[in-house]
Amino acid sequence: MATAHSRAAARLMVSPAVILLFLWMIVPLAMTLYFSFLRYNLLSPGTESWAGFSNYTYFVAQPAFWQAITNTLILVLGVLAITVVGGLLLALLLDQPFWGQGVVRVLVIAPFFVMPTVSGLVWKNMFMNPVNGMFAHIANSLGLQPYDFLTQSPLASIVLIVAWQWLPFSTLILLTALQSLDREQMDAAEMDGAPPLSRFWYLTLPHLSRAVTVVILIQTIFLLSVFAEILVTTNGSLGTANLPFLVYAQSLLNYDVGGGSAGGIIAVILANIVAFFLMRMIGKNLDT
Repeated sequence: MATAHSRAAARLMVSPAVILLFLWMIVPLAMTLYFSFLRYNLLSPGTESWAGFSNYTYFVAQPAFWQAITNTLILVLGVLAITVVGGLLLALLLDQPFWGQGVVRVLVIAPFFVMPTVSGLVWKNMFMNPVNGMFAHIANSLGLQPYDFLTQSPLASIVLIVAWQWLPFSTLILLTALQSLDREQMDAAEMDGAPPLSRFWYLTLPHLSRAVTVVILIQTIFLLSVFAEILVTTNGSLGTANLPFLVYAQSLLNYDVGGGSAGGIIAVILANIVAFFLMRMIGKNLDT
């Protein structure tokens, strides 16, 4: 009886938080789903009417949709490639003993705590500006023509900005996993004459497979919704609009709440499809 009462009390205490979280997620989603079936334009209040699936067909049929899907995939894959490889290299470097190791670790992790809007503005104005940016000054000092990153390579520049933000997260996860590696096993392999590359390939890399899986899963979920960096750097121009930015443009720039809501539902469905296939393909590493 005591166990039953304690379980009931635990459920009772947890239920307000669960109900609040449930409402916090379900109510906006339900309202978005409802608006997606309406002709609802902010410039014509009070004239809402039932639209059926026409908002969905219109949103998918526009040429910008497929370009946004392509940009979203390029952004996710590009950032993952940079952060996983770069995070692994930084983790291996930070795992070595050297003077000032603690300070360097703090500096490496610091970009993760910078807000996306601030990060985008800093990179746009301080680093990538073709006139007054740091890269332009370096090019001028070397006698080279400054490169206009956000005009000549806009999408690659956004990938670089977002990767700079997420690289500390990847480094921290991989460094933590690397420090749990059995050092006796590594020492034994070294004593047996195994070269460093073989020790890394057959011992270190398999040990880090679970950590790499966690990095890919978590980052993919967040990278599918990148928005602020695009807004403050290119404002979606020059072919850099991804799916979240397209939803924003449809809803708040074109005042089409119905079409934007349909795009939001499509984005949620596509994100869940990606998450499902990711879990099927690489999620098995978490069970081993």
